[in-house]
Amino acid sequence: MTNRRRGLLLSTFGLSVALALAGCGAGSRTGAQTATTVACSFDKPAQATTVNVLAYNSSAVDPFSNTMVASCSHDNVTVKHDPIDFPGQVQKTTATLSSDNGSYDILETYSYVIPDLASKGKLEPLDDLFAKHADKYTLNDIDPAMVKTMSYDGKLYGLPMQAQIHVMAYRKDLLDKNGIKPPTTFSELKAAAEKIKSAEGMKYPIAFPMLASGDLATAYGAALSSLDKGLVDPSSKRPNFDTPESAKALQALKDLMPMMDPQVTTFDQPKVQQQLYNGTAAFGWMFSGRMNDLTQQKNSKYYDKFGFSAPPAVEAGGTTFGALSVDGWSIPFNTKVDKDLLFQIMAASVSEDASNSAIPDAYPARKGLDQSKSPYAAAADAGIANLRDPDPGPWSPPVTNATLPVIADVITGRISIADGQAKAQAVAEKEMAAYK
Repeated sequence: MTNRRRGLLLSTFGLSVALALAGCGAGSRTGAQTATTVACSFDKPAQATTVNVLAYNSSAVDPFSNTMVASCSHDNVTVKHDPIDFPGQVQKTTATLSSDNGSYDILETYSYVIPDLASKGKLEPLDDLFAKHADKYTLNDIDPAMVKTMSYDGKLYGLPMQAQIHVMAYRKDLLDKNGIKPPTTFSELKAAAEKIKSAEGMKYPIAFPMLASGDLATAYGAALSSLDKGLVDPSSKRPNFDTPESAKALQALKDLMPMMDPQVTTFDQPKVQQQLYNGTAAFGWMFSGRMNDLTQQKNSKYYDKFGFSAPPAVEAGGTTFGALSVDGWSIPFNTKVDKDLLFQIMAASVSEDASNSAIPDAYPARKGLDQSKSPYAAAADAGIANLRDPDPGPWSPPVTNATLPVIADVITGRISIADGQAKAQAVAEKEMAAYK
């Protein structure tokens, strides 16, 4: 199947904000050690030059970062990428951007954080370099909508690498056995889970990442977006926590809780993935970078029994309960390395050959790639096509960070929905004062 995206939409909750730069649906946290050798030609620097790349290890990201190392380490240039997990990347990104003397020259960034970092002058604009090297690296074949999501105030700050879209994984064998179709709404999901619980004795059929210190923000945002609301109204800059849609979003998540493990608010995406591996859940909601791992025999005895679909809508007729993040490469403001050299290394890593080699682990940014070997591509396409239009803004990280503890208190039942809405609204309005 040829990938025919209908335009990429960014949910302002696409990332786990308590970690600041969000997990973006990291795949396996062990490096895949995959690389494609591609053309990476540049003027030889007069002095030996080391280019330090900061990107977390995952099966979806490794093909791109490893290609940088394999293809661009020549002619007095050494590209280095040390293994690191996602929390470590978050910490190092914050540290390297906090002074005029950074430790890294190329940063993996995400569409969610581009407005915040760009508005603070932490990233270099890439428009002139993109135009200069567009023909050489066929950059105009990158999805224009992805380019837009990595831009702020009309300028490009990140070269798109791939998209991470939420996908619903489900046990096709159990659904077929019990006459269940993949659910398209939350009510259908709940009914399907109850049927499987009764028929199969599966105690907790639904597995969502609801980690109270991070992933819960993504879940709440996805539910709100499915009801056609964003975190903040971009025109008035008024937070939407006290709206009827916010109440519905919170209630919808609480209604599914009985079908999830009681410890779900401690579960991140790896925990959800493990539930599916072990056969203790029939439905799982994760970013697409984790989906191919489910189909590997080495990971699970159920490897050939998974099906994939777009996540359900909260209500019939609503948009997808999902989020999209575009991953890309950025140049920090404080690098001392020649920016033209850095951009060419980035561009080589997202070339057509490199992007093709990343399938099926990744969902590359280029248009027209053959996704026939990807088991989840059709589900990802369907989810993207039905996502709500974005409301990007530099306020999203601070507002979400400030309100996440309140959302967690609501979901865990420590406070009522009404009280939580009022409290979150007050906290969000205080944060938004800086943007009015």
